[in-house]
Amino acid sequence: MLQSIELEVLATVERGDTISDLATDLAHSKSYLSRAVADLAEKGLVYTKRNGREKRIIPSDARAVELYQDLVRQHSHIEFPELLTRKTLEVLYYLDQPRTVAEIAEQSGNYRNTVNRVLKRLRDRGLVGTDDGCYHFNGDFDQLHDFARELAHHLHRQRLKSVALNGTLLWEDYDEFLAQTETEIDAEGFHETGLARFAAFDLQFLLTGHRYYLYSEDLEAVSPAELCCHTLLIDDDTRHRSYCLLLLSHIDVDEGELRDKAAKYGLENEIDALLRYLETHGDVENDHLPEWSEFQELAADYEVPLPQ
Repeated sequence: MLQSIELEVLATVERGDTISDLATDLAHSKSYLSRAVADLAEKGLVYTKRNGREKRIIPSDARAVELYQDLVRQHSHIEFPELLTRKTLEVLYYLDQPRTVAEIAEQSGNYRNTVNRVLKRLRDRGLVGTDDGCYHFNGDFDQLHDFARELAHHLHRQRLKSVALNGTLLWEDYDEFLAQTETEIDAEGFHETGLARFAAFDLQFLLTGHRYYLYSEDLEAVSPAELCCHTLLIDDDTRHRSYCLLLLSHIDVDEGELRDKAAKYGLENEIDALLRYLETHGDVENDHLPEWSEFQELAADYEVPLPQ
């Protein structure tokens, strides 16, 4: 996300400021601030324009910048650059409604102790409170959640744009996103998914002109459980559901992992329908699922044995 110095610059910079102006306001060296401004410019949060011997800095029109500067103006007594560490922003990202420590820890993938420490800092400053074990924002500090969301969204778009100009985000959370592109991506952190990924499991389908990638710094490869969820996020029609059914019939996918991934992507009902469909040999009322006889023919075409 953002370093403390970058947040300091964003909190202070006004259209047309120079590095010298920032050095006076923030009491940092020009070289230190130059690096911070360059990092912010790379992230699309400020622009620079040379004016004679100096560069003038212009805050971008990104919604995240507007939200953050509004917060700083309204609550000038709060040291936001010191407060908004990466972990704090991650907790704020998932505090979209009153939640328990356990719920935030599960959604964010952090230890409960980590979430507790972050929430204690926020509570000590009066930004959040608790009610029946659930944490919630006090007053208008829910803008912190909006800022965390908008910042993550902006940085995801910037990262995708750096490798695929015409890419589109289909799903995202704090540190991952699923994207559709028109070109191949060969960059660290991007993992191909969608119908092209089925070939890794001996299922070869006719591909469209689009490619699909999950960006994740922690992932080595897209698992069958995740692939199934990604396929439904890409298009939840009968064809894509049928391909998911083939994968689940062809590969031994752990049901617990599959349901965990479904919860992560908000696909609990869809995955449950697929599992019940296979368990009951198609005895499920769902317009987006094929007739069992049709699926049997499809499975035979791809040489996928079905349980009798």
